Amino acid sequence: MARFNQRSVRPAVSSPVATTGETTRTHEGATGHLRDARSELYLLAVSNMVGTDTFYEKGGDRDDRYTQLVRQLAVEDPAWTAGLLGWLRSDANMRTASLVGAAEFVKARLDADRGESGLGNQMAIGQQDAGWNRRVIASVLRRADEPGELLGYWTSRYGRRIPKPVKRGIEDAVGHLYNERALLKYDTDSKGYRFGDVIELVHPAPAALWQGDLFEHAIDRRHNRDKPIPESLQLLHTRAEIAKWDVEKRRDLLKRPDAADFLAHAGMTWEALAGWLQGPMDKAAWEAIIPSMGVMALARNLRNFDEAGVSDEVAAKVCARFADPEQVRKSRMFPFRWWAAYKHAPSLRWAHALEQALGHSLANVPRLKGSTLILVDRSPSMFPGYGFSTPNRSDITLAEQAAVFGSALAMRAEKPTLVEFGGQSKEISVPKGGSVLKLIEGYGQIDGTDIPTAVKSHWFAHDRIVIVTDEQTRPGWLPSNMWGHGGMRETAIDDLVPKTTPVYMWNMAGYKPGAMPSGKTGRHTFGGLTDQAFRMIPLLEAGRDARWPWEGATAA
Repeated sequence: MARFNQRSVRPAVSSPVATTGETTRTHEGATGHLRDARSELYLLAVSNMVGTDTFYEKGGDRDDRYTQLVRQLAVEDPAWTAGLLGWLRSDANMRTASLVGAAEFVKARLDADRGESGLGNQMAIGQQDAGWNRRVIASVLRRADEPGELLGYWTSRYGRRIPKPVKRGIEDAVGHLYNERALLKYDTDSKGYRFGDVIELVHPAPAALWQGDLFEHAIDRRHNRDKPIPESLQLLHTRAEIAKWDVEKRRDLLKRPDAADFLAHAGMTWEALAGWLQGPMDKAAWEAIIPSMGVMALARNLRNFDEAGVSDEVAAKVCARFADPEQVRKSRMFPFRWWAAYKHAPSLRWAHALEQALGHSLANVPRLKGSTLILVDRSPSMFPGYGFSTPNRSDITLAEQAAVFGSALAMRAEKPTLVEFGGQSKEISVPKGGSVLKLIEGYGQIDGTDIPTAVKSHWFAHDRIVIVTDEQTRPGWLPSNMWGHGGMRETAIDDLVPKTTPVYMWNMAGYKPGAMPSGKTGRHTFGGLTDQAFRMIPLLEAGRDARWPWEGATAA
């Protein structure tokens, strides 16, 4: 009889987030599984909103864990860490974590070169892999305010002496980041490091004559020198001229048929227009500036549009942009941002377009064949707010992010069983051809976290299990023998589900202990709601190993 050459046999595959075999306890007392340093850093990096508390971890403790892991791996594995940080700022769109990580990467390597790192014998590291530090700094600077942000972080931690690799990395980035529109938007008095400060510090070479004029003007502007704007900077000339208009003339502009074109030519953002008008943003103001607004700004201002009474004709143009997959892709908005826009919009005229936009942002969520059990964590630890991209705490919780992904996965799966769970659990009906946004509205909040019991209650020989959670489960308990006479024993996923059934754990919070072993034998942990993460399930089920996202999608 054939023992190995059977149709049901799955090829042995591996995934990058791996446990070490060492155990600890989850925050709720179950057996927790420790990951290697790269895996721990990756999961923390894709979920770390710097300076923000989570349910089980204070922001300062969490940030310290992050920086220590970056510093360790910057010395031990610079190529891998550099790849992570560049990807973190680009595809993963994690701005602050990548800036902090790049600064700590450089500091760790400079300390190691001086023998100050405490990481063992790393002498002469500066002569090895020359250029890592400079490249890492340049790779995380993607927006014109970020050179100043990075300098602000460095000086607040390590003083005003800026190392040469930091300067050179910033220099590499400034050439393609600094232009007239960026100066108008980001070079404000509220910043500690203005454009002129950065230019004087790193001395970038201008890419063209106009940029040389811009650099000189930025320095003059920083030092309040009363010099004329260079003739090559026509946008700055336009803005300076209209700044002289009286308030009535500014309002009259909005009545002109060419108002939208005029504001676009003047490089106006909606924030700049609000200040320039010196009064409320009414219907005319919004309708004039909407054509110049980016997709993210549009999604965040739907309530303002409705309250100002923006016309249905203009609203239809906004919706057309939401429905355009290319514009959604370029916006690089997290999927849950579309849920937030829907959640906060007063009227339903945006709903269908937001559903389309959410679908575009989740285009790479796999369409899984066969039967899939999808468990979405709705326990209290999934509900604290996070500070995404603003100093204010967001009301888009981990629970809502998990619901967005779990619902999209269920809507695409051939035979889904969608379950919300905490200490208890409940199946959610998944209508064929229904709305992901409406499906998300059907979730609740459930006390406690018990992953094993949820698996035991709802797994009936499904082809796979997907669990979207922070992994901080209570122990599951089962009778110690089949008759129930020997008391109860702690149980885990591996006690309930054979290794031939893959379990995919989607880690939403980056805590240190995991709820199951991972990396091989049908147990895999992912992090981050990115295209690369979405592709890993079908990749593994096709019998191919998964790599880190920045290393390519497949391994031979």
